[in-house]
Amino acid sequence: MDYIEHVILLVLAVVANWFSALAGGGAGLIQLPMLIFLGLPFPLALATHKVATVALGVGATGRHLREGHLQLWLLALVVVAGVPGVIGGALLILGIADRLAEIALAVLMLSLSAYSMFKPQLGMAAELRHRDIPGMVLGALGLLLIGIMNGALSAGSGLFVTLWLVYWFGLEYKRAVAHTLVAVGLGWNGAGAITMGTVAEVQWSWLPALLLGSVIGGYLGANSSIKAGNRTIKRLYEGVTLVVAVKLLLGDWL
Repeated sequence: MDYIEHVILLVLAVVANWFSALAGGGAGLIQLPMLIFLGLPFPLALATHKVATVALGVGATGRHLREGHLQLWLLALVVVAGVPGVIGGALLILGIADRLAEIALAVLMLSLSAYSMFKPQLGMAAELRHRDIPGMVLGALGLLLIGIMNGALSAGSGLFVTLWLVYWFGLEYKRAVAHTLVAVGLGWNGAGAITMGTVAEVQWSWLPALLLGSVIGGYLGANSSIKAGNRTIKRLYEGVTLVVAVKLLLGDWL
């Protein structure tokens, strides 16, 4: 790639990760197709995207720590429960075709979008739920399943985590997005990046622009999320979830 193409890559990475940090997921909707369009085959693009998304968590963490939005026990639960699934999913996807899984994921994501739309008060205010041992165990199992999707597929798993934190643990959307960005961005994506970097090829020469774009976009998106209200984030979440689902369904047609 020449200088101009690296600048274009940087700008697109900022946009993709800003969008993801504001809505609570969906960076792969823009970034992964962008890498494929620029000439990388799917396996190489997926591995490169996984490594680059770690920086999204770095940028978002710095901004949310300043606001005091994060609960350490919940971050630890999301990371510990999800990382084994991320590693397993990343290893699993290397040996199987993922088209059927993408269609199934798209159907689930359409359900998520519809569920949030038809629950107007969902995530508008915090309602503490399932903070006892049985509730945390079941919550961790849900996170493990989402972790498998995170490792195996390119887009949408962060959106699942956001809604799971809202639905199961009763977080408002703003705090759910904050926990998703930090725990998934650093913990899950870090585990996925290490796994992919070990067993798959990565386009290392493209990473400087992608990593810088992820840090900047993550910080700007987290800043926008803090300033936005829960209703705005909820509507954006529903829209991003719907678009990601349509993209997964249409696949190569887009």
